[in-house]
Amino acid sequence: MFANHATARVVCLPLTVTLCVLAAGTLLAGCRKGEEAPVAEVRPVRVVTIEKQAAGTRIALTGTLQAQAEINQSFRIDGRMISRSVDVGDRIRSGQVLARLDPMNEQSNLQSARAQLAAAEAQALEARSMFNRMRDLLAEHAVSRASFEQSEAMSKITQSQVDSARSLVNIAQNRLSYTNLVSDVAGVVTARGAEQGEVVAAGRMIVQIAREGAMDAVFDVPAAIKDAAPGNPDIVVALASNPQVTTVGRVREVSPRADPVTGTFAVRVRLPNPPAAMRLGSTVVGNLELQSAPAIEIPSSALIQRGGKPAVWVVDTKAGTVSLHDIELEAYGESRVQVSRGLSPGDVVVTAGVQALRPGQQVNWAEAPR
Repeated sequence: MFANHATARVVCLPLTVTLCVLAAGTLLAGCRKGEEAPVAEVRPVRVVTIEKQAAGTRIALTGTLQAQAEINQSFRIDGRMISRSVDVGDRIRSGQVLARLDPMNEQSNLQSARAQLAAAEAQALEARSMFNRMRDLLAEHAVSRASFEQSEAMSKITQSQVDSARSLVNIAQNRLSYTNLVSDVAGVVTARGAEQGEVVAAGRMIVQIAREGAMDAVFDVPAAIKDAAPGNPDIVVALASNPQVTTVGRVREVSPRADPVTGTFAVRVRLPNPPAAMRLGSTVVGNLELQSAPAIEIPSSALIQRGGKPAVWVVDTKAGTVSLHDIELEAYGESRVQVSRGLSPGDVVVTAGVQALRPGQQVNWAEAPR
């Protein structure tokens, strides 16, 4: 009996293991079958349908306010500057003394010129008296004609010496007056040069004055924008710190040469009647409407980079999938860009959800609001 029971256990144990192995194999086969047939993922996106339209681009440029004329005030003579009575930001009136040189040398030169003039006048007086006597004596035939002519020549020579000495006095007086630097314009001091105590050369800038009157808004403009701008446009200029403060100006001057570093052109916009809040040196924003031309515009949110170049996802409306298209851009705006190549009217471009897509991705799209 014990032998029969032992045999039964030996037979049943392999049968149990076999059933377990078969059940596990069935489960693994079911898992592999599920992995081989995944559910297709569909991404929701927003799109816009391309339409070519006349799109005038509005450009915003940042610049600064400058005076139309900035004049360097400098001494006409060399000397040591002993005082400067103005500083940057001071308002200057015409005829105001800005700085002074040490006048000692010029005062001495003036005294010397006056002494030479006095000596020349004494000699001229003596020569005239001699000439008058010789003229009377010649009438009485008491002197020769040659002596009379000699006295006449001496009188003219001494008078010329007086005139020369008087000119030297005038020059010395002018040089003495040049020791005072007097402004010939009214405005605001925008820069200063030499400091008190320095020996300055004639013509060296002591202070720079922005002349009162109309101001210019100066912008650095790229060549493409400069060429696309309409002739003599109205430019709306607003304070960067307070966009409510605005005025309208016209282009007064365009630099014929580009900046060697930035490649931009300096454009000066004349502001004939700027608001009081617009002061020299303020930062301003100029808005310009470029000439309208047929163009394709898309939201800037549609752009992605592929190989360092701009691209967009385009929807195949029949297959419901997306593909990547390289594009070329014409101009950038605050929220939209102009496309010059790579898209055609009727193309459906993804504008939201672009970062989660891959080529051939199934999408479910909705038209984005314009």
